[in-house]
Amino acid sequence: MKFTPTVLTEEEERLRDDVREFLAAELPPDFRPGLGMGAGANREFSKKLAARGWLGMAVPKEYGGQARTAVDRFIVTEELLSRGAPLGAHFVADRQTAPTIMKFGTEEQRRYFVPKITAGELAFSLGMSEPDSGSDLSSVRTAGTKVEGGWLLNGTKVWTSGAHQNDYFAVLCRTSPFDGDRHNGLSQLIVDLRAEGVTVNPIPFLDGGHHFNEVVLKDVFVPDDRVLGELGSGWMQVTSELAYERSGPDRFLSTFGLLKYFLAEHEPSSLSSEQQRVVGQITARYWTIRQLSLSIARTIDEGGAPAIEAALVKDIGTKFEQQTIALIRDVVDIELDPHQGSMFELLLAEATLSGPSFTLRGGTTEVLRSVASKGLAK
Repeated sequence: MKFTPTVLTEEEERLRDDVREFLAAELPPDFRPGLGMGAGANREFSKKLAARGWLGMAVPKEYGGQARTAVDRFIVTEELLSRGAPLGAHFVADRQTAPTIMKFGTEEQRRYFVPKITAGELAFSLGMSEPDSGSDLSSVRTAGTKVEGGWLLNGTKVWTSGAHQNDYFAVLCRTSPFDGDRHNGLSQLIVDLRAEGVTVNPIPFLDGGHHFNEVVLKDVFVPDDRVLGELGSGWMQVTSELAYERSGPDRFLSTFGLLKYFLAEHEPSSLSSEQQRVVGQITARYWTIRQLSLSIARTIDEGGAPAIEAALVKDIGTKFEQQTIALIRDVVDIELDPHQGSMFELLLAEATLSGPSFTLRGGTTEVLRSVASKGLAK
């Protein structure tokens, strides 16, 4: 396991300045920031990012992308998250679906889906987790039955972020009988979330917020040309896909707004020694985890495949997000109300109610530590 220290080049710093200037112009003074990937969805905002060339940054130009670097995408993502910008309409498709289709999809799928994703016109969810399966993706019970011209899909997916707003999701399902190895016989199908037989039910947060969903699939017809990759290669594809989502700034910046607005609403001279200690502790850890995450992006650009390092950053980053909530709550004396209060108080209430989900998405703490430990043992 290796993390090589790195810094932004002058050109990369100019990109960061451009994004900051764009956000200052696009987000009004009364903008209500969100927490990380739960910051809400705004398709017009996503289309404006696309128009600036900030979606599909690593996608080849012939498919509507920019053929830029993982570090460039890191920079754009970091700035969006630190402002709490509404990135929900494009985030999963940009981070994960477009690279997966580029790697495993047919040429027809690349030509149809990827340019629409890079233009901010199509939004995707992920169809992996199922009821009573925890993070064991290989235990999926959703199954496709072969029929003329395609597949009939039946099953249920849960914790499906944004399914009530998005257009498609890539469903991991069983397409051939169990042969003793749960990893065999799995495939991915691209499913229209508005197709006949698809029912999306909300899984609300404690404060009533809506981000996760249960998606019930009942005899949903999926044409043959919506099979993503090779039949039976679903397990290999989703484990490869997970590497895209585990090491980025979205794994440690979800609660950055708490620190930002705590400092904005409190004069430095008014902070107690305990509050100063917490601010210093959180700040130091932000810089450390950011360096680890940036190092992975740089390694990817140099041709590396730091899957083990990415699992470690995801584990450290999401646990840190939860620890930030606890540390700040310990040094403030306020009654949390998700519906009223200052911006800091609203974000703290939201974080307290939604924070437990941070370590679930993208693989639980137990799964990630297992991945990291196996890598360290080699």
